[in-house]
Amino acid sequence: MSLKIWANVLVKNEDRYLWFAVSSAIDFVDKVFIWDTGSQDKTLDIIKLLQEKYPNKIIFDQKGSQDADGITALRQQMLEQSKCDWILLLDGDEIWWHKSLEESIKIIEENSKSLYALVNPVFNLVGDIYHHQPESAGQYQLLGRKGHFNIRFINRQIPGLHIKGTYPLEGFYDSDEVLIQQQEDHLQFIDAPLLHCSHLSRSTLAHGDAAAVKRASKKKYQFGQKFAKNFKFPEVLSKPFPEIVPNPWIKMSLGYKIRAVAETPFRLLKRVIK
Repeated sequence: MSLKIWANVLVKNEDRYLWFAVSSAIDFVDKVFIWDTGSQDKTLDIIKLLQEKYPNKIIFDQKGSQDADGITALRQQMLEQSKCDWILLLDGDEIWWHKSLEESIKIIEENSKSLYALVNPVFNLVGDIYHHQPESAGQYQLLGRKGHFNIRFINRQIPGLHIKGTYPLEGFYDSDEVLIQQQEDHLQFIDAPLLHCSHLSRSTLAHGDAAAVKRASKKKYQFGQKFAKNFKFPEVLSKPFPEIVPNPWIKMSLGYKIRAVAETPFRLLKRVIK
């Protein structure tokens, strides 16, 4: 890899998917910042195992519990300390395919001087790992498209690159205070998706998700679209994982299904009205 790419990971109570998220991307980046903001579940134990497996790549720090503005401030600090050409924003609930990372990095290396960021499609899981939101539910609009997208690769060399705003609505801006996603001449869509577990429970603790800033509102009770039988999940999910890492292949509970029966019609109606 000719360009240096560092992953930025900011976590709290992420023990369900953090192992898979970091493991899916770590072979494609030079360094991984993992900063914890007060985890109470097994997140710290999992980070320790990742450090032991990748001692030369992971840079860990404990930052203590944060409010929404504190999270934005930490992201800015992490950005400033990332001595690299590009950053990969990697949340503890995002799992990548190898091919998606390979293709993304290839585009970056070929267009690094003119490119500010990549726009990648996302499979947003709902209920369990076997179901996802349909594309019609995606409200993100960018580059003439509407659907489920994320900006995860960002050029660290953008003049004056900085972060402002209150989490989860913070954004990356250049020296002219223009949002990166508004500069479409410097963006590129690439059909290289990632798997996003944001709408699932991300902590094994009963109160773990509620203790994380703004996370409780992200969990959705609804019936999604089932993946096809021949759908190939990210490679890391089929590899052995430590005993303390929760099994991701758990189907939605009866309690979830009952609540989804009540809420799914209202979510569909809301989507139609929009």
